[in-house]
This record gives sequence, C-alpha cells and structure tokens, in this order.
Amino acid sequence: MKIFVKAKAGAKTEKIIPPETKLWKEKNSESNEKEWFVIWVKEPPIQGRANIAIIKVLAEYFKVSSLQIRLISGFSSKQKVFEISA
Repeated sequence: MKIFVKAKAGAKTEKIIPPETKLWKEKNSESNEKEWFVIWVKEPPIQGRANIAIIKVLAEYFKVSSLQIRLISGFSSKQKVFEISA
C-alpha cells in the first residue's frame, strides 16, 4: 500500500492528520491532489532524521513494524511517498 505524506519537520509536537478527516478537509479544501497524510515530527530534516521519525509515526498509526515501511520517493522533499509491505 502506498501512503502519500506531507511532512512538517522540526515541529514542537508530533501528530498525524489522516486524509478524509474534518481537519484535513479544512486544511486542503482547494487541493485537487491525492489524499495526503499530514505528519508533524520533532526531528529536523537533517541526514534523514525526519524521515526516520515519520516512519515511526506511520508504523504506530498503522500498527505495523517500522521495518515494513520504506520511503519510495521524496527523500529531501516535504512531499513523500512511503510503501507499507504486508
């Protein structure tokens, strides 16, 4: 399964807003893009630290091991695509 993420690194608190929630719709009301998860992590975007933190947040959200999640694209971008394997 592919997961599309808008990353917010260096945040004060970690949180995740999945697509199709009321808050997500308010923040993306004019967006014609795919349905994106918005994820805030405390780690800065330095040497992949934010990417690792996002993987941990996704693993907790989907209740899978972090080893089952890999970053497919967006290594140095705020828009990322992750894949969760079974």
